[in-house]
Amino acid sequence: MLQVNNLSKHFSDQTLFKDISFNLSPGERVGLVGRNGSGKSTLFSLILGKQLPDSGTISLPNGYTISNLEQHIQFSKETVLEECTQELSKDEQYDFHKVEKILFGLGFTQEDLEKSPLSFSGGYQIRINLCKALIKNPNLLLLDEPTNYLDILSLRWLRSFLRTFPGEVIIITHDRDFMDSVSTHTMGIYRQGLKKIKGSTHKFYEQMKLEDEIYEKTRINTEKKREHLESFVERFSAKASKATQAQSKQKQLDKLTKMDQLESESQMNLQFQHQECPGKVLMDIKDLSFGFQEDQLLFKDLNFHIGRQDRIGIIGKNGKGKSTLLNVIAKELSPITGSISEHPKLKKGHFGQTNVKRLFDGNTIIEEIQSENTDLPTTSVRNICGSLMFEGELAKKKISVLSGGEKNRVLLGKIIANPTNLLLLDEPTNHLDMESIDVLKEELKRYPGAVLVVTHSEELLREVCDKLIIFHEGRAEYFLGGYNEFLEKVGWEEEAQDKKKEEKPTLTKKEIHAKRSEIIKERSKLCNPLKKNIEKFENKIIELEEKLEAVNNDLLKATEESNNDLILEASRSIGEIEAKIQNAFEQLEENENELVKHNEFFDAQLEELN
Repeated sequence: MLQVNNLSKHFSDQTLFKDISFNLSPGERVGLVGRNGSGKSTLFSLILGKQLPDSGTISLPNGYTISNLEQHIQFSKETVLEECTQELSKDEQYDFHKVEKILFGLGFTQEDLEKSPLSFSGGYQIRINLCKALIKNPNLLLLDEPTNYLDILSLRWLRSFLRTFPGEVIIITHDRDFMDSVSTHTMGIYRQGLKKIKGSTHKFYEQMKLEDEIYEKTRINTEKKREHLESFVERFSAKASKATQAQSKQKQLDKLTKMDQLESESQMNLQFQHQECPGKVLMDIKDLSFGFQEDQLLFKDLNFHIGRQDRIGIIGKNGKGKSTLLNVIAKELSPITGSISEHPKLKKGHFGQTNVKRLFDGNTIIEEIQSENTDLPTTSVRNICGSLMFEGELAKKKISVLSGGEKNRVLLGKIIANPTNLLLLDEPTNHLDMESIDVLKEELKRYPGAVLVVTHSEELLREVCDKLIIFHEGRAEYFLGGYNEFLEKVGWEEEAQDKKKEEKPTLTKKEIHAKRSEIIKERSKLCNPLKKNIEKFENKIIELEEKLEAVNNDLLKATEESNNDLILEASRSIGEIEAKIQNAFEQLEENENELVKHNEFFDAQLEELN
């Protein structure tokens, strides 16, 4: 399978990884982890041949195919169905059902399939690319952040798909729960090296922590030994009686390997400020309705309240109104009907996806956080920056040059700048690496106030939220219980409907006869040329075998007569004929395999009609 040997890559003066090696065995599904910027996506680019390594090799077997989730948007067909169908292999080029099944799983409707790919949002365009990657039947799938832009239902479908995928998978995702539920192995870029283990991300990080501890203990012991040897050599090298021992100690000293102290991995240290609220209820929502058009409401007559320590998750498919509800509660949008009553001591902190656009590109990180609370002394602002991994000069970076994950950390910093007792969070884990998500998750569990969070992370829902607002069945409803309880008692209706989507409508006898004729006609169109080719190559092989036998007889005769010229000519002819026979056999086998695949495909279609 895939073999990577002594691979190194660096940009300018930054080394991403050095002399890394790993093999990918049949059927392995590997979760690739590492801090943002550690080189995960670069490793994918190297495997795909889009970049060249500084050193090392990447080896693939002949005919081994790779499919990847392309982040670049480039569509050439008029409809979603046509755009995805073009990626089908030759023997599956008419299997529209396979394409539809994947598109339905990724959240597209029957009506969506006939729409232009360019008419969809960026998130759904990435889903189209994901469908194109999944549909190719590759040996290896490389998936870089496929969970971005997916809602819970699509994530659950993709999880099921990858678990049954027959080839190999390497996946990069910040969603630890998703990764661990899919992967058989975890592989991490860590301290410019690479380690691969069998098991979960938890097991991987525990092993890395243990190896760091062992390294540090060994380093300390080595330094103590070095100091002892240096002291001995310095004290006794000048004494004749001890000179031999001093030389021996010097040799031991020369053999000691220099072990550098491990640099501490930068870690987000998030801590929201809390302001106590005396009331039991922070916010009371009654008969809340909203839609951007009054005749197309996203939610209607929604009733619930937020207690001072509630943890409420807002869940559902994308585009149904989850973020909109959060913005209405934050009073950035006005409801069409209903009321929102707030406790006088309510202090909100709002993390919204659109809030990123409100960051001023010309500000530094320090200035942006300072602007949220001008009463904060510079030392406190610096402390907030440092807690979010913007230490020292990094805090002077302009907003315009920050990555998506860094901008999200700045937004969290703006919330930290003020005391709060209610956090309104819209997909706060987006663009954060796995370690930072763990820190955020633990802080939300510790936070003394209330939390209202839109998230597709099932791990966050299970560990943090005790109540839910669910967008499903064409409405939004309040659910008094956690996520596991929701799955057990209610569940997602779309998952129950998946089987119905796959069921074929009942056909009349006349329709079955017409369909059978259509299949047989299409089968003949594809198979008859292959049969003719097979017959042609069989005849060609017989003809070449007869010719080879004749030349072999000529060679035997020339050998008996010691005729060197004839021997050379016959030997050359034999080599040429044998090459032609080999080529004919290969083409014969190729056509036979193609014929078998077509027959199996059409047999299955005819069997379905029965």
